[in-house]
Amino acid sequence: MIRVRFAPSPTGYLHVGGARTALFNWLYARRHGGTFVLRIEDTDAERSSWEMVSGIVDGLRWLGLDWDEGPDVGGPHAPYFQSQRQDTYRAQAHALVQKGLAYYCYCTPEEIQRKRADAESRGETWAYDRACLRRPAEEMARLAAENVPRAIRFRVPEGQTTFTDLVRGSISFDNTNIEDFVILRSDGQPTYHLSVVVDDIDMEITHVVRGDDHISNTPKQVLLYQAFGKPQPEFAHVPLILGPDKKRLSKRHGATSVMEYNRLGYLPEAMVNFLALLGWSPGGDREVFTRDELVSLFTLEGISGGNAVFNPEKLDWFNQQHIGRLAPMDLLSRIKDLLRDLGLWRDSLETAEADWIARVIDLLKPRVRKLDQLVDEIRPFLVEFPDIDPAAAAKHLSDPAIRPILIRFAERLSSLERFDPATIEEILRSTADESGIKAAALIHATRVAVTGRSVSAGLFDVLALLGKRRVVDRLRSAISYTPRESGSTSPGSSPKS
Repeated sequence: MIRVRFAPSPTGYLHVGGARTALFNWLYARRHGGTFVLRIEDTDAERSSWEMVSGIVDGLRWLGLDWDEGPDVGGPHAPYFQSQRQDTYRAQAHALVQKGLAYYCYCTPEEIQRKRADAESRGETWAYDRACLRRPAEEMARLAAENVPRAIRFRVPEGQTTFTDLVRGSISFDNTNIEDFVILRSDGQPTYHLSVVVDDIDMEITHVVRGDDHISNTPKQVLLYQAFGKPQPEFAHVPLILGPDKKRLSKRHGATSVMEYNRLGYLPEAMVNFLALLGWSPGGDREVFTRDELVSLFTLEGISGGNAVFNPEKLDWFNQQHIGRLAPMDLLSRIKDLLRDLGLWRDSLETAEADWIARVIDLLKPRVRKLDQLVDEIRPFLVEFPDIDPAAAAKHLSDPAIRPILIRFAERLSSLERFDPATIEEILRSTADESGIKAAALIHATRVAVTGRSVSAGLFDVLALLGKRRVVDRLRSAISYTPRESGSTSPGSSPKS
């Protein structure tokens, strides 16, 4: 049974790198019918907070990455917060001392810092010198009787530590380069190496899939598995995510919080698709996948050893592709709250006007890459009169000669029985021809008068969907167009909804 885990520290919100790691673990578990465990590594009590835990949970839920064991779900290996497992870590650390595989260390941080500084002043590197391992037994007994604060260090054996990485192959470390590392601090707090190994043993984790910045930690953890007499899990270290400048992804490259992409108008389906292909490939040239397709194709062998580059333009492209795949009413549900916040929502859009708004969305969705752009494109359809862009008006409505032509066009439209794109186009072109102007001039003026902007979806489709009454009213209103002092504009004194 495959058992994997995502074990974030709640010292920040779910960032892109963590989300990609969680996704790879989730895909692997779902691919093999295994178990995906969410474990919160909150031993750093000063920097951890429930607000940050909520931020991580919200990000995972937005991406659709559900967990089989963990917070809010429970499971046979609870608790899933490291802060609630402290006694277990302490007991395991002391058990290693009893086996002679670890030892108490009374060296103070000041002593260690002094020795390190002395070595650096000589141009040397310094590793812990096993001072406490050489202390006489009588001195150790005295220090213990006096309750002097003490840490516990793991006693690194001689030789090499080797493990097979499912991404990078066999990796070996010379143990002479690994100092006797602390597993329990003098304040009783476990270090990362101890807590993660104890948890992975207790929770029966079979595969550890994590960022390759953890490779240097792995030999220490392998040694701990051996010391506890337990088989080590399979390791797969995935490449880092870099920004377009090939430097490690950070805030200078833009948003790094997953939920920020939600607020920026990205679909979770697109984000999952994009993240999955950052450092992994199913083979072939295809790029757009559903979540279920990713599950069916995912393998750890498909993970690349090279670093992945986060390309925002590529994410935009994925988002556009997934927007195009959604049914209109599904898209409407995605932007419902945005429309409500802007005062544009009405319940009839889901009932009496459902067929109409579905046709509007079908017309607009090829033009947008993000949900906020769809909201902007849909605005002219949901107001009585649109705000008019001053620059567009100056370019296409400022000529006094165009206004009577707009009125003539409006009057001809008002008498139409069939208000469809082909008929509207025929009337516009004949009106332009009879007025002695190019059809393009009337098209541009009509677009500004009716939508308030200089670009839109196909004009004749837009006019047909807006309906005869609103189109005629907006064309007539355009002759009284005047800029407002605030810089925004309106069609004369006509009311807006």
